[in-house]
Amino acid sequence: MAGVNGSGLAYRMRYALISDIHANLAALDAVLVDIGERGVDATHHLGDLVGYSSAPNEVIARLAERGITGVAGNYDTTVARHYKHCGCRAESPAQEALAHESFTWTLAHTSAASKAQLAALPFRVDLRPNGGHVAGPTVTLVHATPQSNLVYVTEDRSDDFLRKMAESARLSRGDVLCFGHTHKPWHRAVDGIHFINTGSVGRPKDGDPRASYILLTIANGDVTVEVTRVAYDIAATAAGVRAAGLPEAFVRFLETGGAA
Repeated sequence: MAGVNGSGLAYRMRYALISDIHANLAALDAVLVDIGERGVDATHHLGDLVGYSSAPNEVIARLAERGITGVAGNYDTTVARHYKHCGCRAESPAQEALAHESFTWTLAHTSAASKAQLAALPFRVDLRPNGGHVAGPTVTLVHATPQSNLVYVTEDRSDDFLRKMAESARLSRGDVLCFGHTHKPWHRAVDGIHFINTGSVGRPKDGDPRASYILLTIANGDVTVEVTRVAYDIAATAAGVRAAGLPEAFVRFLETGGAA
């Protein structure tokens, strides 16, 4: 449905929001094909372009080729700045060891030019679907929360937690806050503000191995959120992981959607 802005002109904006690609080029390419068939107005990413798979430079280059802009994830910043760790949360010593192995490999195999592109990503992006010259909703993109790209905003977070996020970002009724980081998509509205987790293109953790992204439509104050799943060539990504000498556990993770 078309909306009407302050000048009386109809408007409708449809965004594709992709996040947590994690160097999985096959998944990204499949998602971009799907997006191309959906008639979106713009595509943006929510960070974590690298890590855990074998194509960090290729993923960064593909986004640049397509003119897809976005924000910095924790993995992007830590790789760009040569931190000691990716900032990822580990639930066991085994997971911690795997995270370190991924980070060490990614640091060594992400080019200087790619790291420069990662370093240039902003922390936050605000979109104005109705244009900046009239009142209307704001769509805010961050990787995790408006204060940190390390905090996991899971679906079981309380409404009060989400309210504090919105307050810190200076959002109000009708606005939309989008984030990733957990690799599990979900959507909830609290006090008229929409909170959207975009899931993961390249490393889903919700038991569904298909790539995940969000179609967000804003028209006349109405917000429509579609969680979209796309099958991709997991075998091709697995072959790249193995050829790179990365752990077989990363392949099992992809094949099971994080269930293994």
